[in-house]
Amino acid sequence: MTYCPFNLSREEMIDYTREWTGERFDDGRPRIPDSLIERARKVSITGAWHILRGEGFHHQYEGGFVCTHPGEVLAGRALTAMYMPRRPNLRAIMEEKGFAAGCIGDQISWPIDLLVPGDVYVADVYGKIDQGPIIGDNLATSIHAKSGNGVVHDAAVRDLDGIKEIPGFASYVRGWHPSFASPTIMLMGINCPVRIGGVTVMPGDLVLGKEDGVIFIPAHLAEKVVKTAELVALRDKFGKQRLAEGKYTSGQIDTRWADDIEADFSQWLEAHIDELPVPREAIQEMLKERTW
Repeated sequence: MTYCPFNLSREEMIDYTREWTGERFDDGRPRIPDSLIERARKVSITGAWHILRGEGFHHQYEGGFVCTHPGEVLAGRALTAMYMPRRPNLRAIMEEKGFAAGCIGDQISWPIDLLVPGDVYVADVYGKIDQGPIIGDNLATSIHAKSGNGVVHDAAVRDLDGIKEIPGFASYVRGWHPSFASPTIMLMGINCPVRIGGVTVMPGDLVLGKEDGVIFIPAHLAEKVVKTAELVALRDKFGKQRLAEGKYTSGQIDTRWADDIEADFSQWLEAHIDELPVPREAIQEMLKERTW
């Protein structure tokens, strides 16, 4: 584990994400399955937002980003990093301890060295623009090689032309600037709680970034958000099709469905199970449990 004063220990990580009952990384970070991350790419920000609010999580969305790859989707598990304004005496001690722990190079490289496939590097750099970039195209290339993803950085980035040349590196940042952040900041924590705008982000959160912003889904709610969003999308698709066919009126569809419509929906799912934009296994589970 890379040294930083505010890292969570494995025991603390498990305790503060106690609702998660699935697999974990060695450091205790929740390990949401890759298959669920892939399904999450089709979930809308609005749909996820509504579901999270219903679970009592009212502050999981942050907007105001610019995207390095407009139109692309970012999805993965949060690996968090917290930066603060540089205080020379503290940074000197942290570098001494970090090098003793085996850390290599400048502090801004330490979180990158921990990334694994499926991670999203989420960095709190307190919104800095001038002297805010902690990544340019070289570090972005390393990040993408390790994680297969882009980043969410509450700061500017540099070398935008080079970053745009990295396919699949959809990243959500506060802007662009040619300066460096390293002389003005220090790394205070890795895989600890961080603040991104109005959101508290925990390590292992499911990060979903789209054109309308970024939402951070607590790991223990990721499966529920994805499954509920898939069901809502299927019901919406069915309802629109039946309205276009003239089988039902808008009044019948835009309210709680009658039993005969619910039965029709079940039959429609079974008939179109291999044509719908949801995994066959997920639809079979819906039909078995009748989760609507």
